[in-house]
Amino acid sequence: MNIISKICGVAAMALSLLGGTAASAGTIDDIRSRGVLRIPAILNETPYFNKDPRTGEWQGFVIDMANDIAKTLDVKLEVVESSWANAILDVQSGKVDMAFAVTATPVRAMSVSFSEPTYYNSFVLVSAKEEIAGKTWKELNDPQYTFAVDLGSAQDLITQQYLPKANVLRFKTRDEAIVAVTTGKADALVNTMLNGLVIAKKAPTIGAVQVPTPVLSTPSVIALNYGGDETFKSFVSAWAEYNRRIGNNQTWILKSLETFDITLEDMPVGFGFGG
Repeated sequence: MNIISKICGVAAMALSLLGGTAASAGTIDDIRSRGVLRIPAILNETPYFNKDPRTGEWQGFVIDMANDIAKTLDVKLEVVESSWANAILDVQSGKVDMAFAVTATPVRAMSVSFSEPTYYNSFVLVSAKEEIAGKTWKELNDPQYTFAVDLGSAQDLITQQYLPKANVLRFKTRDEAIVAVTTGKADALVNTMLNGLVIAKKAPTIGAVQVPTPVLSTPSVIALNYGGDETFKSFVSAWAEYNRRIGNNQTWILKSLETFDITLEDMPVGFGFGG
């Protein structure tokens, strides 16, 4: 019995040591061992993502940000084609290591953890109607106004909170919501500042970006798997905070907007990516 007990004791110690070794291999070590940092990307979502159909190369400010993190970790960037709806699921399942351009909400916080803000965005209206301009969210919360929004998006949540009395048309895609405004079915499109500026440039007939007051500024964060260790989460947050404060993130964003001839001068008074 003593011999058996000793054997069991040695086996238990070995398993304990193996378990300790496995636990000490952190998320950063896993990424470096794999040699790639994986992120989800969405087709035709400029200025965030854009895939060149001829070369297959991904571009956009999210790609620039992710490449910088990959360079810091001394690995390559691997882009996994996804959708806004599936990006959080990709992080949660471990299919990717992180997802950019995420609006932090309490519901999403139950599925993934969040980094410090990479930049700040604001919710706006895109409209050609003069009566929309200069109004507050409270004044717009009226049945006489009809707004278009893409279903399940962060801007959809904003309409539910700030425009519950208004008539809101919800569409499966943003393009459908845009068509609703350009054809007169809706008075304005509810979206974010970045998307609104690009939409107004690509489809001038939809109107201009309007910023209702109070300005609803929201942080854009990086979504991370809850299973990632604290060292990795701390690193990603430090990267986000550092590059936001010294202006690198704004530089990457503005670079991606150059294609649409959008500059800082096109930003409404008081708006800043740094928060």
